Amino acid sequence: MTSIYNDAGQNVACTVVEAGPCVVTQRFEQDKDGYSALQLAFDEAKVKNTTKPMLGHFKKAGTTPKRKVVEFRDFDLVEKQPGDTVRVEEIFEEGDIVHAVGVSKGRGFQGVVKRHGFGGVNDATHGQHNRQRAPGSIGAASYPARVFKGMRMAGRMGGQRVKIKNLEVLKIFPEKNLILIKGAIPGHKGAYVILEK
Repeated sequence: MTSIYNDAGQNVACTVVEAGPCVVTQRFEQDKDGYSALQLAFDEAKVKNTTKPMLGHFKKAGTTPKRKVVEFRDFDLVEKQPGDTVRVEEIFEEGDIVHAVGVSKGRGFQGVVKRHGFGGVNDATHGQHNRQRAPGSIGAASYPARVFKGMRMAGRMGGQRVKIKNLEVLKIFPEKNLILIKGAIPGHKGAYVILEK
């Protein structure tokens, strides 16, 4: 993440995303496959780390092995053929609204205060001992004699697919295939993100 100054002189937090160049590895046609889509690949991979079926797939498309392969349905760039390159400026413009899909940072096993925002007992006196971060009561009595599913308790947090909607494209650097997106997006530094318009 970084920050830039907008036209009004405000300092705006933004995320730098390297979005290309992506190579078209396969086309899906409505009459042949039942739906129309483009399969795009991104980020160079070593040959030794690529399976033989995928090596053949990339060879058929006339490109080198890639790390990430994703399908995009009902893509606007219908004239693109396997082996063609899709660049940032062909899809995005400054001021566009996009959705960012990624895997959020894994935070491991967390308690109810961090995971669900519990406040604990407000008053630490009157016989309260170590109640500030405890979950409190979790169930009823001998009936129903169990804890209902969905009860907010401690557990593993993060590491899930998340979509952040309605983020603004602040700036585009076509020569470096970079996009500046207003605000934060899911994932750690260097993580893969899917941008949807």
